[in-house]
Amino acid sequence: MNVKRICCLSVMVFVVLVFFTSPVMGADPIKIGIIQGLSGPYEIYGKAEVTGFKMGLEYFTNGTNKISGRPVELIVEDTQLKAARAKMLLTKLYNDDKVDLAIGPTSSGVALAVLPVAEQFKKILIVEPAVADSITGENWNRYIFRTGRNSSQDAISNAVAISKPGVSIACIGQDYAFGRDGIAAYKQAAEKLGAKVVHEEYCDPKGTDFTAPIQRIIEALKDKPEPKYVWVIWAGKGGPITQMIAAGLDKYGIQIASGGNVLAALKLMKPLKGMKGSIYYYYENPKNSVNDWLVKEHYKRFNEPPDFFTCGGFAAAGAVVEAIKRSGGKTDTETLITTMEGMEFMTPKGKMKFRKEDHQALQQMFAFQLDVKPDVEWAIPVCIQVLSMEDTAPPIMNKR
Repeated sequence: MNVKRICCLSVMVFVVLVFFTSPVMGADPIKIGIIQGLSGPYEIYGKAEVTGFKMGLEYFTNGTNKISGRPVELIVEDTQLKAARAKMLLTKLYNDDKVDLAIGPTSSGVALAVLPVAEQFKKILIVEPAVADSITGENWNRYIFRTGRNSSQDAISNAVAISKPGVSIACIGQDYAFGRDGIAAYKQAAEKLGAKVVHEEYCDPKGTDFTAPIQRIIEALKDKPEPKYVWVIWAGKGGPITQMIAAGLDKYGIQIASGGNVLAALKLMKPLKGMKGSIYYYYENPKNSVNDWLVKEHYKRFNEPPDFFTCGGFAAAGAVVEAIKRSGGKTDTETLITTMEGMEFMTPKGKMKFRKEDHQALQQMFAFQLDVKPDVEWAIPVCIQVLSMEDTAPPIMNKR
């Protein structure tokens, strides 16, 4: 009798273990760390990135926030745009929180500081939105993927807008990786198209008085034949455009050129109606169902359109969901790397593709001409040409 009871109890325990253990194991959460600059001068970028990622996760999982049956857990951290803090946070996410992969950061300088952390822990870091070429160039390692565009993609598409033989250009940007890499890439692209970059200015990222660099730009360009431009590359609040307009560059036949930016920056560009450039994303330009959903839902939830970096976070979520789905729900690093190399995935701006050689996302960009309407607060970058991912493919710059 006792033997029978023991056998029955053993069978029951086995059945219970099988019944409860299998689903729990299958439902282990997918942990994703996000490091963004949620305070400081790039706060507007970082917060839009987090919003975009959450909305993208919702969209690509059909509102379940589950991938291949596994719930997704987000751990969001504020780097405060400090490299040492970002390294500490990413170490914590990989080592203590045991995240499967991480997304971020905002600043190029911070991104360059944390790339070795991903390599140390052999965990994927999807760089979004930091743009310095060196992130997927000389400082790259195999654990780094980037959904954000890089400086060369920005530069190639912006150079196409104004560069041709006989054009003289001065450049002004911030004195750190974003500005220097951006101007270097722009110069190469512009001169390949026949233009000549005659002067470069690098300014304090926190600077507010641009009188001296603007005067040097005028001196460098004033005696050059037209057409002549000053190309501006700037991230965050402030920047020299307002002071350039006030300085009367048009008296010398100097036109301002710049890439598109967030809506707050586009407000400062209203006096530049007719300016040509290129933009990563403006909510009215892409024509696809993903963007339609993002625009509609963002208006519904926030009473305003999605911004430049909202799209970036959304794109990163698209890459994560697609990779894990294709991997059958697996999140080990080697499986994900094999899956993601060469992988195409959908975003609000259209399809992207991770290039196998450097894991840079190839993507289309939008050439524009600024228009102004009295009932719109910002200058409108009206799309005049969609530049394909092949048109804007940057050179492969890593040495591995």
